[in-house]
Amino acid sequence: MPIIPIFTIGLEMLPLLCPALEILSAINFSTLKEMRLRHKNNHLHGFICCLIFLSFLSYSQNSVTVKNYSTVTIGAQQFENYLPALGNKKVGIVTNITGVIGNTSIVDTLIKLKVRVKKIFGPEHGFRSDADAGELVKSNRDKKTGLVIISLYGSNKKPSREQLKDLDILIYDIQDVGVRFYTYISTLAYVMEACAENGKELIVLDRPNPNGFYIDGPVLNDQFKSFLGLHNIPIVYGMTCGEYAMMVNEEGWLKNKVKCKLKVIPLKNYDRNCSYRLPVKPSPNIPNENAVLLYPSLGLFEGTLMSLGRGTGIPFQVIGHPDYPVKTFSFMPAPSAISKEPKYFNQVCFGQDLRKENYLEKHPKKINLSWIITAYADLRREDFFDKNFNYHSGNTELQEQLKNKIAEEEIRKSWQAGIELFKQTRKKYLLYPDLN
Repeated sequence: MPIIPIFTIGLEMLPLLCPALEILSAINFSTLKEMRLRHKNNHLHGFICCLIFLSFLSYSQNSVTVKNYSTVTIGAQQFENYLPALGNKKVGIVTNITGVIGNTSIVDTLIKLKVRVKKIFGPEHGFRSDADAGELVKSNRDKKTGLVIISLYGSNKKPSREQLKDLDILIYDIQDVGVRFYTYISTLAYVMEACAENGKELIVLDRPNPNGFYIDGPVLNDQFKSFLGLHNIPIVYGMTCGEYAMMVNEEGWLKNKVKCKLKVIPLKNYDRNCSYRLPVKPSPNIPNENAVLLYPSLGLFEGTLMSLGRGTGIPFQVIGHPDYPVKTFSFMPAPSAISKEPKYFNQVCFGQDLRKENYLEKHPKKINLSWIITAYADLRREDFFDKNFNYHSGNTELQEQLKNKIAEEEIRKSWQAGIELFKQTRKKYLLYPDLN
């Protein structure tokens, strides 16, 4: 029985409509058009329509809808769900510049609502997010509110008994980007641990995960647990910070398997299959949507001798090195307020401009390994990887696989068992519909 197409379209339009499907790009469309004119049978027409459908399906599976942040009701906005729990309690807030309701800090908002905010705990980059990555952030006072700011970075990653003794409850409100080595989830775990050990309550105000639409990367091995990753999860784990907190708490992942008295204020209207335009850049060197989406792949370069554009206006959107042999693109890092001593400052670096990758329109829903494979092959340096690479990858295998020129497909296969095991754990703590 002939296939009856449900719609008709000019064949000359297929190359424009089907860029995602390799098989279509290989077809000689002028030949097909000629065949259709000669034969005019529904079999051929149906075949072409099927190809169109498959192409759209392929494009849909590899594209990501980017939604505005305002389409979601964040946890911080839902005062009715957490203000009663604060009552007349003495409150500490773990937050930074991303902890905003509209344009107003969660700290300022709660103070206006007569909440007894006593202290601010600032993570890496500080409360106002003006410190360089890895820079020592000193504890001080917030100029606007006069509140004490306690740094949760450096030697004081976990609130001490002394710092918590005059508090009844803590609030955690920080925008995450959904990547294991992005250190704010480690801060969250340490705060949970401190609350559990000192009998304090913790409220997590949930926020969307802009990289929450996929899961990928090797699962962390125990020997590489550090502030860059405390738990056995993939590089990209597909959970919000609220879901992650629940998993850490209930799976006994806190020190000595202590449990925190935890309350999560969930999002409303959150779509896990989408990315979100963040209202505030999540950290100084992740300045825009492109950098947010590139971060899971480019973060691996933090453990190499390549520059990621710190000290330029385009960090985490370029990779380069002064000796890189391909000279088609260059940039020059320079000291700045947020990158005081960037790698190779005042030296011309050659490499790749990844802003052209257009991740906002089409995301592969996986970590891109081709960039690091290419960079390693092109640079041909024995010292390409440094001691931090295995802490970012979470294992020793990835570095060895790259050195031994193992095919990308084979590298990915080596991750799958760990990812599937993680997914079984993860699904118990999802507050929102899972990935399609």
